[in-house]
Amino acid sequence: MPKNSKVTQREHSSEHVTESVADLLAHQEPVDYKRSVLNVAGESWDKQKEGDEDLDAENRPAWNSKLQYILAQIGYSVGLGNVWRFPYLCQKNGGGAYLVPYLVLLVIIGLPLFFLELAVGQRIRRGSIGVWNYICPRLGGIGYASCLVCFFVGLYYNVIIGWSIFYFFKSFQYPLPWSECPIVKNGSVAVVETECERSSATTYFWYRETLDISNSISESGGLNWKMTLCLLVAWSLVGLAMIKGIQSSGKVMYFSSLFPYLVLICFLVRGLLLRGAVDGIMHMFTPKLDKMLDPQVWREAATQVFFALGLGFGGVIAFSSYNKQDNNCHFDATLVSFINFFTSVLATLVVFAVLGFKANIMNEKCVVENAEKILGYLNTNVLSHDLIPPHVNFSHLTAKDYNEMYRVIMTVKEGHFKELGLDACLLEDELNKSVQGTGLAFIAFTEAMTHFPASPFWSVMFFLMLINLGLGSMIGTMSGITTPIIDTFKVRKEVFTVGCCIFAFVVGLIFVQRSGNYFVTMFDDYSATLPLTVVVILENIAVAWIYGTKKFMQELTEMLGFRPYQFYYYTWKYVSPICMAVLMTASIIQLGVSPPGYSAWIREEAAEKFLFYPTWAMAILISLIILASLPLPLVFILRQFHLVSDGSNALSVTYKKGRMMKDISNLEDNDETRFILSKVPSETPSPMPTHRSYLGPGSNSPLEMSSAPNGRYGSGYLLASTPESEL
Repeated sequence: MPKNSKVTQREHSSEHVTESVADLLAHQEPVDYKRSVLNVAGESWDKQKEGDEDLDAENRPAWNSKLQYILAQIGYSVGLGNVWRFPYLCQKNGGGAYLVPYLVLLVIIGLPLFFLELAVGQRIRRGSIGVWNYICPRLGGIGYASCLVCFFVGLYYNVIIGWSIFYFFKSFQYPLPWSECPIVKNGSVAVVETECERSSATTYFWYRETLDISNSISESGGLNWKMTLCLLVAWSLVGLAMIKGIQSSGKVMYFSSLFPYLVLICFLVRGLLLRGAVDGIMHMFTPKLDKMLDPQVWREAATQVFFALGLGFGGVIAFSSYNKQDNNCHFDATLVSFINFFTSVLATLVVFAVLGFKANIMNEKCVVENAEKILGYLNTNVLSHDLIPPHVNFSHLTAKDYNEMYRVIMTVKEGHFKELGLDACLLEDELNKSVQGTGLAFIAFTEAMTHFPASPFWSVMFFLMLINLGLGSMIGTMSGITTPIIDTFKVRKEVFTVGCCIFAFVVGLIFVQRSGNYFVTMFDDYSATLPLTVVVILENIAVAWIYGTKKFMQELTEMLGFRPYQFYYYTWKYVSPICMAVLMTASIIQLGVSPPGYSAWIREEAAEKFLFYPTWAMAILISLIILASLPLPLVFILRQFHLVSDGSNALSVTYKKGRMMKDISNLEDNDETRFILSKVPSETPSPMPTHRSYLGPGSNSPLEMSSAPNGRYGSGYLLASTPESEL
């Protein structure tokens, strides 16, 4: 033994020295615990198992490049909601004024929580189940709840990709099949399809040709074979992209993440050249400042921020877990968050440039139809020619001239004006028609594209963009399922991925029956919102209040090489949990105030009608919320009362060069301290002095060493005195 060791010094000195565990370990050669006398649990040494664990820890798959990883995160966070949800919210909630609450909430909720998920995934290098089992085993249900929500969302999200695939293949013809109403023969007479004539060509094609929708959710109507085939193609694409993990999905992201930007830019350039595009953009960004005082606007902005970044799903954690330990995830969080925001603004510009053009087309159509009515009234002497201003020319009637004529007639014929059935034909009214979701993509936008020169080309580009946006989000969503399951249960990646896609396709057949669109609405409205809000609140609490914000910040400092801004300390500790709690409360109130229902398409009326869910559908709706949230209390109860094991009731330690990894489970805090100090509760207390061990000037006690900066994957030792809830 070296002469300067503490043991030798003790032999030649009468001074009493008490050594800490860290001191003892620091002077020992690396030892394999399982093959040493320290294996007090009697755990057998399995060379093969040890090799597998080491290989899993050291050789985890990694991204081929930083660009591939950033594109994967962008592809996951930028989805269909950026194209058809954000523009609608912007229009509904004050135009340009809506950007203010959105940006504020992005900074105080979105960015900190996105950074938190990136950091825990990169630090612990596991999927959502492994991450939250490590941070707080009693809250391990967070990971399982995330997997369930991902499954529910993936089920209906891929149906939307299937719809886009159907429209994509239908776009390879001229004229586009939704540009005109179909002609049907009634005996020897050819007439326009009544349902189409009473609505519009694009509306008819969506509800009748594509969905062949039933009148209510209670009328199943059987499977729609066209949509079933499209759903099969959609799940096949997802399966092929996911089958090799990030080795295959990473390569797909180069196209699926970048192509939508190419299409959006092309559409923006083309849209700005269209007549009326500026009207749409001006209408969009004209701020209505009074809307900023409406709490509902802030609630919807918070919800959009929350879902736009994919928080709580587990996909962010899964992608981040394949990073190197020293990757600057703070830069990644900031970059992806603001790219997501600017993509939403870009999509909004495109949507309202095109809708401005469509509004002008529809307004001109309205002017022509009502001018014909006025001419009829003039010819039948219902209206006097003196009411028509002399400069008005019916062969070249402008919207301005019609509005002037309309006001004169309305003033003179005030008592009988309604009987004339004339419309105001105001451009503002057309622009104010709020359209979102499938109504925007498959009805309003497709109708506008029928008026484009070379309309099939633009239709192909648009729906190929939707397919890629959906595919990027689906890869992230499915990674939120496959990564934690494969990490936790060590199943074969290819087998599990294929099995998961087949199972999801079979369950997803509920969405491709004739009433399937109503189930898509139900799942979209209720399967994710409330459970995910609870999940993210618990994630925040687990890191900030149980694991400890100071400890987490210290580990981030070690991992990143710099200390994150103090801003994150306060947002994680106070601001984000409070804001998320308010959002959850508002969501619960909204669910209680708004009666659960859906918009049904009534074939006979050729119009939408709001219907309430029947009792059995309400049972499904409530079951979705309960099932997605069930793992949270279930895992907590099972682990709190030791009904299932966190590990193996043993302290297993593997010494590496300069590193110790541990797994302590099912030990009480006091037991852990006694265990590491060789004082098992069943044994008689050691005669060692109880005063504080000497660790040198300014050092901490052994029980405080758990806050050392090295953490689990650092170069030092993380002592077993760390509370179980922090493991």
